[in-house]
Amino acid sequence: MDIDLVLAPVDGSDQSERAAEYAIAVAERYDADLHLLFVIDERLHRDIDSGTVSATAIAEEHRAFTESIRERFHDAHDGVFETSSATAFSETRLMQTPGSVVLDVAEDLNADFIVVPREEGSEEAVGRAATYVIEYASQPVLTV
Repeated sequence: MDIDLVLAPVDGSDQSERAAEYAIAVAERYDADLHLLFVIDERLHRDIDSGTVSATAIAEEHRAFTESIRERFHDAHDGVFETSSATAFSETRLMQTPGSVVLDVAEDLNADFIVVPREEGSEEAVGRAATYVIEYASQPVLTV
């Protein structure tokens, strides 16, 4: 198998941290780069808009999470580590869901492998996306 880029969609949850660790292991094994995609779901977006959650606090949490994963990646491997974020819903596009967002980013980046967290009954954005990603991804998918 030829893997140059591993995509790890995350949402800051414990499950996504574990999935990122597996993504690091896959990247190390195949001498691949890693792209961490932070997925922001509709509930969090609404809470930020309403002021019940601080956008600055969320940004700091995401930054700390990303730095933790970046350090682990560079401790294990010398590949390229990149990040991005995406909103996992659309008020104008009915079919934009966390799963479709992950697959769109995977295609845009030409990702060769996806590692996605999965927990039954999860309310987190990426956890809810796992089944969709498994069913429709053109790349191999590892669920954790």
